[in-house]
Amino acid sequence: MINVTKTFLPPQEEYQAILKSAWEKGWLTNRGELVKELEGKLKDYLKIPNIIATTNGTLPLQIAIKALNLRGEIITTPFSYVATTSSIVWENCKPVFVDIDSENLTIDETKIEAAITNKTSAILATHVFGNPCAVIEIEKIAKKYNLKVIYDAAHCFGVTYNKQSIFNYGDISTCSFHATKIFHTGEGGAIFTKSKELHEKLFYHHNFGHKTATSFHGIGINAKMSELQAAMGLAIFPYFKEIVSDRKKVVGRYNTFLDFSKIRKIKIRDHTNWNYSYYPVIFNTEEELLRVIKELNKKEIYPRRYFYPSLNTLNYVGTQKMPVSESIAARVLCLPLYYDLTEENIKLISNIILSC
Repeated sequence: MINVTKTFLPPQEEYQAILKSAWEKGWLTNRGELVKELEGKLKDYLKIPNIIATTNGTLPLQIAIKALNLRGEIITTPFSYVATTSSIVWENCKPVFVDIDSENLTIDETKIEAAITNKTSAILATHVFGNPCAVIEIEKIAKKYNLKVIYDAAHCFGVTYNKQSIFNYGDISTCSFHATKIFHTGEGGAIFTKSKELHEKLFYHHNFGHKTATSFHGIGINAKMSELQAAMGLAIFPYFKEIVSDRKKVVGRYNTFLDFSKIRKIKIRDHTNWNYSYYPVIFNTEEELLRVIKELNKKEIYPRRYFYPSLNTLNYVGTQKMPVSESIAARVLCLPLYYDLTEENIKLISNIILSC
């Protein structure tokens, strides 16, 4: 069976060796030594000023909205995982969708200003499949209208744009360390900000609001990463460059074997050092996509319709037509992509697609 992804697991003895220190101390949560060590390694590797490791990748979005005191309307993309929109609604704000660019699949920055009203408080955009948004243009718009900017960078570990970490853009960026991601902690995530003051606020929000053991800054939630999760991240971290290198080879083989007169790829933004996180292909029609899925499934190959459906069609967000996103969502398919996917299987997948 070939799934759309496969979790990279380090040698079990290496994970156990790292976990041993937590076992010996009996310290499994509440920001133990392993969480702090992981945060330190990631800061150095990514060249970022601040990071907070979290227990998943969704809570950072909710905490970001809370920490920035956002109210009213938040401009966002309809082409993302549901957590992007649901976090806005969860925090009692209204998502206002702006359609996407048909080539790079990120929010269309040329359409943002038309969606801004006197109720708009922020822009929450997604770097789609690790492909950066037009961050420079979005920053200019945000400054012009005094808006905050949050980036859902769930797919972006290791991505750089203009030679700096994509996590350094916006007021806050978030990332997922879910087991399906190229860098993972089993389940987990992180929050990033350049602002020291905002980092302190995000920190207490993610730890129940604690100032000391018996006093509080304000409201908070429990989003702390455990030592078990951090140990997994520390065990995987030394393999990260190898993981990316192997995935790059898989992408290169797809690029060789597929026929792009019948399908097309996402356009990666110029000046981006991509991380090869996903391999989406866009078909001419939804009927073609469904036919390909059916034929792949016959061989126990399971790609994923990702992202589907377009988020503006969710039953709890009202009705806003987003023709580009709705069209892309109906026709995009993520092909299997993971460390050690063999050339033979890549060729098999490609041949099935070509024969449909």
